[in-house]
Amino acid sequence: MAFSEVREYNPGDDIRSIDWNVTARFNHPYVKIFEEERELTVMLLIDVSGSGNFGTNVQFKRDLITELSAVLAFSAIENNDKAGVILFSDKIELFIPPKKGKTHILRIIRELINTEPKGTGTDINLALRYFNNMIKKRCIAFVISDFMASGYEDAIKVASKKHDLAAIRVFDPREAEMPNIGLVRFVDAETGETSLLDSSQDNVRRDYQLWWKQTQGRTSELLNKCGIDHATFRTDLPYVQPLINLFKKRERKR
Repeated sequence: MAFSEVREYNPGDDIRSIDWNVTARFNHPYVKIFEEERELTVMLLIDVSGSGNFGTNVQFKRDLITELSAVLAFSAIENNDKAGVILFSDKIELFIPPKKGKTHILRIIRELINTEPKGTGTDINLALRYFNNMIKKRCIAFVISDFMASGYEDAIKVASKKHDLAAIRVFDPREAEMPNIGLVRFVDAETGETSLLDSSQDNVRRDYQLWWKQTQGRTSELLNKCGIDHATFRTDLPYVQPLINLFKKRERKR
């Protein structure tokens, strides 16, 4: 609801809407009139870090992130809402202020496809703090990432109180379970560090799977604690139904 104007009090008006400052000035009761704001602002906080360049089946995580971002952006303009974007890695790669129009959305998609990030790491804390500073008015915001990061707990708590926040997590199924393929050299796409693991050992695969479940569980626990709607998307499965389920979940809460 947004403030529209003040007018003289009429019998039957809610006394809680009386504007006491104007009433005192004119020595006659006046009430505030509010109108429902139909126009919304949708912000997309999109992770373009190095870990997005991973995929073992249908597509890379970054490809899935791009598709999901495009769907959300087009949904915004279909509702005549504004849409804006923050592309982030361990740096703020690009900020596109919220605007309306198909041309604006096509620019967002073009930047998503063509942007070559300067950073390789993931700093969700930086992205959220930048978002909180740049967008003062309450909006709907989607954080689209694999959430393979830490240290953003305080920032996401602040953002969830100020804005209507939702989280979209993407992952590749191979990240959740290590296959038995013998000695494997792993390269961290964000830091460049390498490690050699023997995936034929049961305890190695078991420890890895336990680490994955604990990491995902901590992320879900944080999002639930902050009251943030969230959904998880796999690179090897269609994203339409999980996205519909997310919006139905959000609709039931309102």
